[in-house]
Amino acid sequence: MRVTLRVLALSDVPAHNAGEDDRTVRWLTGGYGTIESTTRWFAQLAGNARTGQGARGFGVCLDDRLAGYVEGNPDVRDGLDDGDVNISYAVHPWARGRGVAVEAVGLMRAFLRDQRIGTRAAIRVEPENVASVRVAVKSGFRHVRDFVSRTDTHPDGSPAGMRLYVHDL
Repeated sequence: MRVTLRVLALSDVPAHNAGEDDRTVRWLTGGYGTIESTTRWFAQLAGNARTGQGARGFGVCLDDRLAGYVEGNPDVRDGLDDGDVNISYAVHPWARGRGVAVEAVGLMRAFLRDQRIGTRAAIRVEPENVASVRVAVKSGFRHVRDFVSRTDTHPDGSPAGMRLYVHDL
């Protein structure tokens, strides 16, 4: 098994959208992507890469097949300290349970360190998302606190309780 990150291309839009499921929507996106919305998002990521600002997102590939998404975002402030860079990720259903997210998080941390983006990588996760809690722990992140989010909500609209895990860059 070989996990790599690569810049997302317009040709990845259909596979990216096909990889979304109810778990991805619940824990990450809040809604299913469309061809138009995903195309706009990929264009925004390309612009961010050119300017060196904002979210930096990559396709996660398992043996050269698009298997998910990982992002480092220094602009997320909810629950984070100065210098923290939020890492978000999703793995397509067919690739889950194979360590792909742990590898992707490690590769994103290396990218952030090499690009000198922030001082700590951070994973903000709802405690009920046991798969992501497991990824944070297996990736060597340490739990530093729980907090009530000002931006993330439960499906009923109530504020989400979050756990913050961090790893020095």
